[in-house]
Amino acid sequence: MSVVDDPKTFGRARLSFASVADIDEFVATLEKYERGELTPEQWRAFRLVRGTYGQRQAEDAQMLRIKIPQGVLTADQLDALADVAERHSRGFGHITTRQNVQFHFVKLHDVEPAMRRLAETGLTTREACGNSVRNITGCPYAGVSADERFDVSPYAEGLTRFLLRHPLSSTLPRKFKIAFEGCATDHVMIGINDLGFRAQLGPDGGRGFRVTAGGGTSIMVTNAGVLHDFLPASEILRVAEAVLRVFKRFGDYEHKQRNRMKFMIKQLGWTRWREEYDRELTACRLRGDVPTLDIDPPASESVPAWPKEESPSVGRIASRVTAGRVSGPGLTPQVVPVFQSGDDAYARWRSTNVRPQKQFGYVSATATVPLGDLTSEQMRVLGELARAYGDGSVRVTIDQDLLFRWIDSSNARQLYRRLAAAGLGLADAATIADVVSCPGAESCRLAVTQSRGLGRLLEDHLRARPDLIAAADGAHIKISGCPNGCGQHHIATIGFQGSVRRLGSRAVPQYFVMVGGGVSEQGAAFARLAAKVPARRIIDALERLIALYVREREVEESAPAFFARVDLSRVKIELADLERLQPGDAVPADFVDLGEADEFAPVVMDGECSA
Repeated sequence: MSVVDDPKTFGRARLSFASVADIDEFVATLEKYERGELTPEQWRAFRLVRGTYGQRQAEDAQMLRIKIPQGVLTADQLDALADVAERHSRGFGHITTRQNVQFHFVKLHDVEPAMRRLAETGLTTREACGNSVRNITGCPYAGVSADERFDVSPYAEGLTRFLLRHPLSSTLPRKFKIAFEGCATDHVMIGINDLGFRAQLGPDGGRGFRVTAGGGTSIMVTNAGVLHDFLPASEILRVAEAVLRVFKRFGDYEHKQRNRMKFMIKQLGWTRWREEYDRELTACRLRGDVPTLDIDPPASESVPAWPKEESPSVGRIASRVTAGRVSGPGLTPQVVPVFQSGDDAYARWRSTNVRPQKQFGYVSATATVPLGDLTSEQMRVLGELARAYGDGSVRVTIDQDLLFRWIDSSNARQLYRRLAAAGLGLADAATIADVVSCPGAESCRLAVTQSRGLGRLLEDHLRARPDLIAAADGAHIKISGCPNGCGQHHIATIGFQGSVRRLGSRAVPQYFVMVGGGVSEQGAAFARLAAKVPARRIIDALERLIALYVREREVEESAPAFFARVDLSRVKIELADLERLQPGDAVPADFVDLGEADEFAPVVMDGECSA
């Protein structure tokens, strides 16, 4: 199922990742399950590897996860996603922190037509969930960044294709995450991945990677260790195969809470694990059953040389996104078209959302997507804008935004006006106002709190207070509804982890307030727990943290640097009174989670993350 010959690929064609056989197998296996020929556990293990995850709702409600390899999403694929959202979900989709797109409240028998529509444009759900090699993430600036060593996208795609449907890829003890970065700044959080590839140039100028392994967050935060200071690029398939072989052989298949690769490495010890890895790598090389990756792509992308399509008008875009229909349950996107965008608004957007490419005269521009939610009509508009102003594609970022590339700098304002008309013209991308959140208890079986409710509250508050955004220089907020860290709160400047507090016989939603996480050339540094604050007091907690930074920072010290080095006791003192909550102090709102109307009654179910 090739999409190469489609003229709408605008010269950025890729072979399909989809397989009709996968979908046919899904249908046949579902029929076996419904006839009673498979147990619920057998069916669950199968459907998870096909990207279908049961939600907490008792009725027929599935989450369907679509892999977006390296975050590259064509205009045609945006159209397909829009159709799936409209026909089979709530009229919108959700961008994840691993460059996936998810749809919630999908009926089980709607999964097949959704898969077939996605496959028409080369998209797959294969190994998007379950104990498998998950979506391989890649730097969204790869190919156009001024400070990259080389474009890592072809190498990431090569490894994606090698591992997709690989015999090892869906028979692992637990999920396995891989990331590629080529820039001086880490845009994909290499250090929290099971396997990370950071572009390097050898003494002779040859391409290679600094390879790290064993990273992760959740209940045992771990910074990945260095496996190779320099690995020739041609060897990445063999390295991945060898690591996976060791994981399959020594990994824990019994204990769900201890079966990520980082636990295996800890149990074996780095030295013993490294010995086993070296043995498998040697076998891969000597037997010849794992090939080298013999490609020689250009160091960066070529300039688009094809005619652009005509852009839809501002008025037409606004009317379309306004007419688009979304539905619950749960929080739905708030689409607010802006018809007239002034000079000041454009200047602010350009200063925060636009960066020059290495190719003269071109820029990349971020469409900020609140909570990572896009309606069907917004997806279609984005595809049309990519064809009219970019190279016919966008890149999904781990901040749950979308990046347009190859924008002629003279067209940046026209693109901005149309993004604003689509309700996606918010400035302050990659600032404290660009809040990242997991789906939370709205749909996830493991989540305690409604993390999206907190995310919306914080974004709305911060965007109404530009002084706070300006004050919190370089800070990032990330939210997870449970300890697992799908919102990546462990590596946030200010992270929030959902939890519950008992007040007599009643429950109060609260958040662990964590400070000082981030990534650097040395890998990941993890946030420290500073307080446990009721959900309704988080705004006060945030304002106090920003004020503490403003008062006590050193000259030209960024917020991430400040919170990484500040004495934790100082932060605890600042938040101590917000932690205290006695029965006589509580007000009715304290017992209602953010984004909800009914009294908080947390139910943590048996999750499917490690089924």
